Amino acid sequence: MASNVNPTVRRRRLGLELRRLRELKGMTAEEVAERLLVSQSKISRLENGRRSISQRDVRDLCGVYEVEDHRIVDSLMQMAKDSRQQGWWHAFGDIPYSVYIGLETDAASLRVYEPQVVPGLLQTRSYAEALIAGALPESGVPDIDKRVSVRIRRQDRVKAGEQPLRLWAVIDEAALHRVVGGKELMREQLEYLIELSQLPHVTVQVLPFEMGAHPGINGQYAILEFPDATDSSVVYIEGVTSDLYLEKANDVHKYSVMYEHLRAQALNVEQTRAFIENIAKRYTKP
Repeated sequence: MASNVNPTVRRRRLGLELRRLRELKGMTAEEVAERLLVSQSKISRLENGRRSISQRDVRDLCGVYEVEDHRIVDSLMQMAKDSRQQGWWHAFGDIPYSVYIGLETDAASLRVYEPQVVPGLLQTRSYAEALIAGALPESGVPDIDKRVSVRIRRQDRVKAGEQPLRLWAVIDEAALHRVVGGKELMREQLEYLIELSQLPHVTVQVLPFEMGAHPGINGQYAILEFPDATDSSVVYIEGVTSDLYLEKANDVHKYSVMYEHLRAQALNVEQTRAFIENIAKRYTKP
């Protein structure tokens, strides 16, 4: 296991291996839970990598699955130990979407559709502050500052590094017209969006109102893909109280097809920049 793999991805890989062992044994999650006197939901969370897994959990599961090769058990135990290490985002305290951050940190590419706002990885600090304050009116200044700091740190994958994140963003025209923090702030945000869109690994397309109904009409989603072939792609759908992660091949395929339709219906790169520039001018003070 490479030392630079973050704990979220380690847990995910470990969970997939434990699921494989269970299926080889021909057991259901319910049967395993009954043998270990735990809830079926715990087994499911361990297998999907959504919670930390202890070496004792690994030992108990390997016992149920009758894994006799000590090298396999030792390897899985080491993966469990490594998966309990903390990622950079833990320094900021409790982050509701820490699982997503872990996946994004290790992703090779990200395809995102945003119907209401500029995507987080393409936001200025001022825009992010105004957006988070408006979206979470009951949050105090410290919590808002923490969330903004995490968002800005996440942008390091886009703006720097030898292996930057390959980002493709389709943005609904509504996001450009929604005035977050005032017109001057919006002008700065749209100019920043144009600037980042010129990076070789960043593609921005706008989906104009005139396209009418489209495959993204049901809301925001993102598709994460990873450099290691053993890590399957993930569809991430952000929620108010909980998030949804889709990993089944059929689900990922459906969302990928939807995204290809969005890209086809959106303005191309050159048209998008001209479109954003035109709207940015409207925010310019006379």
